[in-house]
Amino acid sequence: MDNNYNDENDGIRPVFLKGCLFIIAAVVLIAVGFFFTVGILSVINKTSPAELLRGNNSSVGSTTVSQPGIQEKENNKTESTMNEPGNERLSENFSLKELNSAITALVEEVSPSVVNIRIKVLDRRNILTDAGVGSGIIYTEDGYIITNEHVIAGADEIIVRTIDEKEYKAELTGFNKDTDIAVVKIEASGLKKASFTSIENVKVGEMVIAIGSPFAIEQTVTFGVVSAKGRDITLSSDMLPMVDLIQTDTAINPGNSGGPLINISAQVIGINNLIFSPSGASAGIGFAIPSDTAVNIAEQIIKYGKARIPYMGIEMDTGQGEVPGVLIAGVSRGYPAEQAGMRAGDVLTKFDGREIKTSFELYAQMLRHNVDDKIEVEIYRNGSFISLSLILAESPITAVN
Repeated sequence: MDNNYNDENDGIRPVFLKGCLFIIAAVVLIAVGFFFTVGILSVINKTSPAELLRGNNSSVGSTTVSQPGIQEKENNKTESTMNEPGNERLSENFSLKELNSAITALVEEVSPSVVNIRIKVLDRRNILTDAGVGSGIIYTEDGYIITNEHVIAGADEIIVRTIDEKEYKAELTGFNKDTDIAVVKIEASGLKKASFTSIENVKVGEMVIAIGSPFAIEQTVTFGVVSAKGRDITLSSDMLPMVDLIQTDTAINPGNSGGPLINISAQVIGINNLIFSPSGASAGIGFAIPSDTAVNIAEQIIKYGKARIPYMGIEMDTGQGEVPGVLIAGVSRGYPAEQAGMRAGDVLTKFDGREIKTSFELYAQMLRHNVDDKIEVEIYRNGSFISLSLILAESPITAVN
């Protein structure tokens, strides 16, 4: 019996030793894995393994997912934690709260310069009745206001209401139907004038804000982006085309006309004036006259009582020349183009240093200039490029009117 017991014992001993070795190996592997994990976490959290084991890094055990302009944090993280040392990485992104504050600041900056414009006409009984509503933007502290020509067209009386709800009877200083710009004047001083910037400083995709009186609801703010630049639209055969327009998806409705489209620097980039819509309300395709055109025409109206559109005296061919540019079909006798030496068959390729590819682009550049401006142009003739100088005259249309 004792011999049998010893034989069984001899069989159990090797199994027991193997089990011990397996347990020791498992403990070693777990330890190695633990320290390897600690090393990786210390690199990720930019701290030493000792500090990590003491629990000094608050980011361990929490996960932060961030996108541009958005910060997310777990419920157990307070706002004060976001401002603690070591969390600078989280504050680098522009938060929704900051975006919200920026937009409201822009609106507060520009709103005092936006006015409501109401027009009245005489009815059959010779009584003034309300006939339409639009918007305007204060151009000077002493009461000159820019709006659209179609806002004040046919008005017998123009009423301007400022943000402080004061009402003024306005006088029509002048207008230009082709550019859809008008200027009215109220007797006031110390008004908050708007700041304007060139379309050259605007990029497609930039955030923009429209402020105005859609459907007569004053000081309405809408938000969007610049969808495109340089849009050209022909409204009717008896008008020159609207050129170089800014397209935006910002909600623009009837009543927004004449109001500003502003950028994130609180600068006016355009005057809202058109929408494409099957219903008559905003469909996400609105247009604004660029500030370059609006301000230049407004300055002319204030100075002369009317717009004085520059003119070279060329007839433009719809065909294409040998090089990109505007093919000249003819020149008018006695006007700047003829005096400078231009002639039929020339291709105008540059105007005031800017490349010109279409008649719309040429007209847009003309609207940024004034009568008597000296301009350098480049033409292509018989295989050569030629530079010419000319002094802009006034268009026969505005000269007569």
